[in-house]
Amino acid sequence: MTVPKFGLGTFRLKDDVVRRVVADALELGYRAIDTAQGYENEGEIGEVLAASGVPRADVYLTTKIKPANYRRDALLDSLRVSLDKLRVEQVDLTLIHWPVPNGEVRPEEYLSALAEAREQGLTREIGVSNFNIAGLRQAREILGGVPLATNQVEIHPYLQNRTLVEFARSEGLHLTSYMTLAVGKVMDDPVLREIAGAHGANPAQVALAWALAQGFSVIPSSTKHENLAGNLRAQDLQLTQEDLERIAALDVGEAARIANPESARPVWD
Repeated sequence: MTVPKFGLGTFRLKDDVVRRVVADALELGYRAIDTAQGYENEGEIGEVLAASGVPRADVYLTTKIKPANYRRDALLDSLRVSLDKLRVEQVDLTLIHWPVPNGEVRPEEYLSALAEAREQGLTREIGVSNFNIAGLRQAREILGGVPLATNQVEIHPYLQNRTLVEFARSEGLHLTSYMTLAVGKVMDDPVLREIAGAHGANPAQVALAWALAQGFSVIPSSTKHENLAGNLRAQDLQLTQEDLERIAALDVGEAARIANPESARPVWD
């Protein structure tokens, strides 16, 4: 597994906001950046990376193919456009952003095209996002010996995705948690606040430390410099077994799911 354990998410960040956030993050020491074609911010991120002075080899760069580009030729062409926007010759990781329901584009087509992108050197690694267990099994069968670097999915204290997590662990498949902070909900949680107080931390750091303790990579986002810095320090927070058990009890399952677009979601496990 080469996916960094900690990176910067850029969902919903655009224009001057994403420029400032990425510049701040690089200055603070972030060396993994997650974007997507659908975020419409690849160009701004590319500008900042090019001007940052940080060597390209030091930054793990992830993008995602949007569903409109899942046909073979469109996937390869759109990834080349993403590379131009990001001002790089290759990204480190390219993900299929969402599985396509109803067979509009067959997984055999878009996954084979993704593997072809890897063969062509457009991306160093490939993976998926928002795939359920059946989708992961199918993806691995289609890809054969080409490894999936990660499955990026929504995981936070209120949606712990235990069935999927258990499957991934049993298969040696890495998971990346997005929305780890549940869009800020963790900040007002009394259990997380109490745990944070015992460690001289804040609830966001506790949620991130919990996810890291499960072996997930995390990609939190913030528009505030102090929060970017604070999130990064979550890597130094060691939770107790009691802390982990209390956080485990916060799980309420599907009722807490945030990202659930009707047009793209699978049948969740």
